[in-house]
Amino acid sequence: MVSDTMSQTVVLGVIGSDAHVVGITILEQAFSAAGFDVVNLGVQTSQEEFADAAKTHDANAVLVSSLYGHAEQDCQGFHSVLEDAGVDAVSYIGGNLAVGQDDFEQTRKTFRELGFDRVFDSETDPEDAIAALREDLQISPTESERATITS
Repeated sequence: MVSDTMSQTVVLGVIGSDAHVVGITILEQAFSAAGFDVVNLGVQTSQEEFADAAKTHDANAVLVSSLYGHAEQDCQGFHSVLEDAGVDAVSYIGGNLAVGQDDFEQTRKTFRELGFDRVFDSETDPEDAIAALREDLQISPTESERATITS
């Protein structure tokens, strides 16, 4: 099923004890500009807060940000919490996910095993995450975007 962006809701937040707000502010602006309905939970968000917001807003995607290097601990059991709340949404995580992160492929594998659909490093351009989400949600580009792509 191909749908338009306007009806797609994204829940966004910084998990655990992390208080880095700049990244999610940029993501909120980028996803809003791309036509998504964004629910920004802010910083220091618990797993339960993500699940409650995703359920309340019937979210299509849950985007988790973490920049302080402790995401693996913060995300243990995250997908069970979402499942228990009845949330059926695409889940992404991005940021500086591991302290002393040398091999991002290993980090990506770890978070895929934790249940995330996509894993991004801290250097990822928001446009790349938006393109990935459009692909995962099978959203076709708008006319203006198609004109930009083809010109």
